[in-house]
Amino acid sequence: MSSDSTLRIVWVYPDLLSTYGDRGNLLILAHRAAARGLAVESIEVRSDQAVPANADIYLLGGGEDGPQALAAERLRADGALLRAVDAGAVLFAVCAGYQLVGASFSAKGAQCAGLDLLDLRSDRGPSRAVGELAGAVDPRLGISTLTGFENHGGRTHLGAGCSPLAKVSVGVGNDGVTEGAWHGKVLGTYAHGPALARNPGLADLLLRWATGAADLPELDDSWPQRLRAERLAAVGAA
Repeated sequence: MSSDSTLRIVWVYPDLLSTYGDRGNLLILAHRAAARGLAVESIEVRSDQAVPANADIYLLGGGEDGPQALAAERLRADGALLRAVDAGAVLFAVCAGYQLVGASFSAKGAQCAGLDLLDLRSDRGPSRAVGELAGAVDPRLGISTLTGFENHGGRTHLGAGCSPLAKVSVGVGNDGVTEGAWHGKVLGTYAHGPALARNPGLADLLLRWATGAADLPELDDSWPQRLRAERLAAVGAA
């Protein structure tokens, strides 16, 4: 965290990457941090603005092919997000945002260069993946079953330099076997919902990474846990 003990959360390019309610991830993180007494500054940075390099958590959302390719181009040119991650900032990326943090992704029939922050590449799959998504999360992360919904035409192939976020039990995710990826403090997923509303444990993981806290005070999660139980039961993943 910054020297003044304010947790800075940056929502990157909401004008390009903000589909399926992914802005909710910003709201959830800010709420869960503030509920624990942390000072929070939420910053929304449009694609014609410079990305601040001194924040604690950066968020990338979903988007269509054209905006996704433009976002990757501008983020590479800006460079601040790459420097921030290199300095230890947390990055949480969803769907199109997840694809563009890899080495390359497919957009409008061409392979585009990504940010190369995770060892993965994405291309077009044989069919569109639409529907509920669930899976057992990597036990090293210490959080419960992932739940969300997906809507993407891509397939993502992981290299040796990152680990799957989860093993798929419902849906497609990366390739029908694994879902998402993570390495260090960079984590990506195809799960919308928004992901952090459906998975409060994942939100708290990002907050622990950002603050360096081994544990966080408990919150009343009766409502999100009820939502999780309903969605997981509906797809037989409870």
